[in-house]
Amino acid sequence: MNLLIINGHPDKESFNNALSESYYNGAKLSTTQVEVIHLRDLEFNPSLQYGYRKRTELEPDLKVAIEKIKNADHLVWVFPIWWGGMPAILKGFIDKTFLPGITFEIEEGKLLPKKLLKGKTARLIITSDSPRWYYRLFIKSPVINQFKKAILAFCGVKPTKVTYIAVVKNSNPKQREEWLKRIFSLGKKLS
Repeated sequence: MNLLIINGHPDKESFNNALSESYYNGAKLSTTQVEVIHLRDLEFNPSLQYGYRKRTELEPDLKVAIEKIKNADHLVWVFPIWWGGMPAILKGFIDKTFLPGITFEIEEGKLLPKKLLKGKTARLIITSDSPRWYYRLFIKSPVINQFKKAILAFCGVKPTKVTYIAVVKNSNPKQREEWLKRIFSLGKKLS
């Protein structure tokens, strides 16, 4: 299995970085091909300047990232929830890489596009300072719905499993260690 971990937190010192490393370390025990993309290390303009009206030349780092996404069997996305959604760098990355002709293809006369990432699976590892019940009941899980349905399933990636880690802000070192062990175990199982 080819596995790609995408860390969408812009801070190298973040707990998300530790989670992506933990998943990587577990996965390396079970598969030969594991790659990691830390979005903070990529050089790209996160703005889709012309929307879909006009395609701009993609930066070299994004071209490499797209090939890694296409070659992966399983995509693992690690990111925090900020204001109910994803960090700007992650949204910009998706806007610039999940484009027509790359992850989906518009077919004339058809309502839904051709899914170019069909056959891939995914896991979201999400951190939050809100308890899961609050995020689900009061906010209605917008970033989870967006990622699972409007982005990944739209392009053919499914199923997508979710690991929700909270409340990070008030956690202690013992709790964080337990979360890291849990993520290591997920990596080891390649799930």
